[in-house]
Amino acid sequence: MFGQTSAIIMYRCIKVLYDWGNNTMSRESISENTKRRLYAESMGRCMNPECQKELFIGDGDIAEKAHIVPYCEGADNSYENLLILCPNCHTEFDKISKFNLEQVKGWKQTRKEKLEKVFCRKFASFKELENVVAPLLHENKSIFENYYLNDEKKLWDKFEGKILTNNKKLKLLLETNLDLIQRHREKDYSNLSYVYSFMAHVDEFEATRTDDEKNRKVLFPEELNSMFGVEPVNKSLLPSIESLECLIMKLIEQEKFEEVVLDDDNPYIKMKLGEKTETVFLQDTPRLRQIYYEYGCFRSLKVRLDSLIFALKYIKSRNINYKFINQGNLREVMIKGKKMIFVYEYCLSEAALQQLLPEEKSIIVNLHNWNGESCISQQAYELAKEMNVVLFTMKGFYRYINEIRRK
Repeated sequence: MFGQTSAIIMYRCIKVLYDWGNNTMSRESISENTKRRLYAESMGRCMNPECQKELFIGDGDIAEKAHIVPYCEGADNSYENLLILCPNCHTEFDKISKFNLEQVKGWKQTRKEKLEKVFCRKFASFKELENVVAPLLHENKSIFENYYLNDEKKLWDKFEGKILTNNKKLKLLLETNLDLIQRHREKDYSNLSYVYSFMAHVDEFEATRTDDEKNRKVLFPEELNSMFGVEPVNKSLLPSIESLECLIMKLIEQEKFEEVVLDDDNPYIKMKLGEKTETVFLQDTPRLRQIYYEYGCFRSLKVRLDSLIFALKYIKSRNINYKFINQGNLREVMIKGKKMIFVYEYCLSEAALQQLLPEEKSIIVNLHNWNGESCISQQAYELAKEMNVVLFTMKGFYRYINEIRRK
């Protein structure tokens, strides 16, 4: 039989229900904001520390919202008075009083401590962080694309809780490892700014629920998926060839480099990651920027990458073969037995040519075309004759390539 406490609670519940019936009142529903917070808190598992049953199974979830203090005692639908349980634990708490009130209240604090312990981990490298973050981002992306974008509202409502749970984990992981994220004083050049945007998105996503996604002010930053290798974005090229060359050299030292292709419409670099190969597109800017940061490869600009890519694509368009003399120096290629060196100078001077120390019979191309024929000084031309090298503006480069093609 019920104990005295259970009998009192039952009496109060019956009385409240009787009063509601007389006043034609109905039970208030739990707010969507509270539901979202509860899902995030649960991490997708029953809040009973001795159970922790997975709540998202197959095409749905078995989560149930339980009142700590019975609803009939105060109609309290607050976040503090609710928690997520599996059906079995909910029944054992509500129906047979297997757990007392203080036990159940403590479950919320226990889950908070576990969440912080597991997901406030400090990692030694970005790669270690990526190994934990990327699967969560992949799962969120899959749920969003399969259900939200396909107007599967019922399934989206079921699995939205999984996104809330993953977001909670992601936020803790990122907050604890901000030092591993590339940053720059200018927001447009900083991956850290995307992380902060994601954190704001997580808070807003948890606090709001609307059928109209456009009403949200902070949408998920697609650059976060790029940073962690989940899905590339197509941004502008990072301008420094020297940074890319530095990365190639470090990958070669670690036996991770496979190839770099610059004359493609979507240029890329391939690197080994264990037994897998990753292709990083050079216009996937957040990803490449993060890799540069991880390997310490940011270098000042001397030759613009986009200008070099344009020149190499022009050579390829004329069906002329070339090869890099050294993979760590993308500014020098061998073409038809001739060494071609690419520079980027507003005006190639005599002093700049002396610093190059080019081999005899080398061809030097100034990619900087804003100054037309004046991008090479007369003194440089005179020194080039003495050094037995050839200097080309871009106009001369086009002429030379077309002459080769006709031979």
